[in-house]
Amino acid sequence: MDAVVDEGLANKFATEKDSPYTRWVASEGLDIISGHYVPDLRALDLKPWERRGGYGVFINHDASRTSNDCYVCKIPAGGKLAPQRQLFEEMIMILDGKGSTKVWNDAGHEVTFEWQAGSMFAIPLNTWHQHFNLSGVEEAKFVSSTNMPPVINLYDDIDFVFNTSRDFLNRFNGEQDYFAAKKETKGLLLDTNFVPDVVSLPLISAAERGAGGGHIRFSMAKGSMNSHISEFPVATYKKGHRHGPGAHVIILSGEGYSLMWPEGEEPRRYNWKVGSLIIPPNMWFHQHFNTGSTPGRYLAFKHETVSIRNAQGVPKAWISRRIGGDQIDYADESPTVRKLFSEALASSGVTPKMDAAYEAELATLPPLPDRNGAAAEKAAR
Repeated sequence: MDAVVDEGLANKFATEKDSPYTRWVASEGLDIISGHYVPDLRALDLKPWERRGGYGVFINHDASRTSNDCYVCKIPAGGKLAPQRQLFEEMIMILDGKGSTKVWNDAGHEVTFEWQAGSMFAIPLNTWHQHFNLSGVEEAKFVSSTNMPPVINLYDDIDFVFNTSRDFLNRFNGEQDYFAAKKETKGLLLDTNFVPDVVSLPLISAAERGAGGGHIRFSMAKGSMNSHISEFPVATYKKGHRHGPGAHVIILSGEGYSLMWPEGEEPRRYNWKVGSLIIPPNMWFHQHFNTGSTPGRYLAFKHETVSIRNAQGVPKAWISRRIGGDQIDYADESPTVRKLFSEALASSGVTPKMDAAYEAELATLPPLPDRNGAAAEKAAR
């Protein structure tokens, strides 16, 4: 159920779905995909983007339309996009091809770096930038996530958003190593503005998410947007969880499916492969399952609004529901989850490898609360 109402009530709010942001996308001659599942980002129908000199399509699910968005852009062989500056943040992952990007500001500071399929980087706030396809034979294609919707909706002044002369020197001041790949981590956070290859990037153990997986987080270009990469082994799956709107989950390796559902309803299944995009709606539970022959890895582009945190700053999506978080422990998941996973693996002749994950969870599993909020174990004594 999607809480669909009758046309009479829907019509009373119809004009409120229109916004400065949606009007701007239409003025660019581009479409907006509003669904929360794209089977293959590489197979989307892109329209000519005359102002930028490429081809594009926007992806902006209704549940996240006021927090952030996503778009796919193609640069023809030997082509380049027009220079642009913008008062919103942007994170980019290259889907196909190889090229370069030049970034500069009004002070005259300039940096140019090269990229390839799998590279990820961020555009510093309000810097001029231009993307070039270095191949004369193959097209280049990238997927980008921005916090453009709230910025355009706030100002409703396109000239101000794209043509304001202001250098944010604390964000970018022409540092020549700005887009150099860095290795320093702070907890789970990798302190870098450029990743050469998201598929092969080493990850950090994240047992809290289950299945013996790895994890790494990014906050690039000193922005408010963030992202993370997660990976989990063959024949395993991650714990179900929920969070706020705006996560754009891009499959980098592996094959499998995700379940998504609002609380109290049955899970809905979405099959994925490399290049699939999944956008969990606001506070829907979701869970990712690896049914392929290689580890499953994904990149989640997000805005900070997606993270509902506790007083210690820990995302509640990492915390057991037994103690007030938004993560479902394996011990508490619906029997349907394991049944579907076993059936999916059986059809491929693969044996589930979840026993170790179930066993490891028991050592840290919080007790179930009773109706009065006290621990069930304590009440039984």
